[in-house]
Amino acid sequence: MGDVNHSVLAAFLKSRRNRIRPSDVGLPSGPRRRVPGLRREEVAHLAGLSADYYTELERGRGAQPSAQVLAALARALRLNGDERDHLFHLADRPIPPAAHGPTAHVQPGLLRLLDQLTATPAQVITDLHETLVQNPLAAALIGPPPALRGPEASFVHRWFTDPEARRLYPPEDHPHHSRVFVADLQAVAARRGSDREVSRMVAVLRGRSREFATLWDTHDVALRRADHKRIVHSALGVIELDCHNLFSEDGLQRLLWFSAPPGTEGAAQLSLLSVIGTQDMTTSTPA
Repeated sequence: MGDVNHSVLAAFLKSRRNRIRPSDVGLPSGPRRRVPGLRREEVAHLAGLSADYYTELERGRGAQPSAQVLAALARALRLNGDERDHLFHLADRPIPPAAHGPTAHVQPGLLRLLDQLTATPAQVITDLHETLVQNPLAAALIGPPPALRGPEASFVHRWFTDPEARRLYPPEDHPHHSRVFVADLQAVAARRGSDREVSRMVAVLRGRSREFATLWDTHDVALRRADHKRIVHSALGVIELDCHNLFSEDGLQRLLWFSAPPGTEGAAQLSLLSVIGTQDMTTSTPA
């Protein structure tokens, strides 16, 4: 265990919890609240932790939190960059890279927008298509992100190396998505310059997928800003939706959300999705 300042960590968590109103994170205020901020169990739910575990942290007890737990708490408590770094310092954990991987810090502006998108599937992803955080409707539509690290966390990587990833879309749509993913990655590679992470991904995919290598050599380039998708859902069948992307200022993260015009079958299916929830889900999340 590292040299964790448990009492200061506990006080910091409590102070951040108390400043957040339920409406800030898409929760109902309710008439019987005795505290102005979130309840402990609400923070635990938002971070994907047990209420008992989070309570122990706020009481200044328990084991040293992992980097993944700290990242989840930073998102649940809507910490800015300095606050997130302070949280890692208090827990005696190295500050991880800001933009990528399971401990990535979701940019606050995108996270605030995600909080407001309660009636449509939405998630924040990286420019390499790693899912960082998603709302319940996104999990119901396309499934939660798999517990993978490194290149495999990227949906683009899995698209060209894992046949299971392609079950999300009808087979006749696969060539279109392959072209879009590769053109998008070309744009990301150009923007990042001589970036080792992108170079490794491209090298691996060229070696493992002839389709990827062929598409990469076309040099087509286009950031994916919007697309029309047909998503295969285990209970609702094929759902036709529009997919939108909002980019962070530095381009490293994106808010992605799905919508359907009112009165369409896709809109009706989205309404059913909010009722069905995640009870019958077999697909994998695209990033």
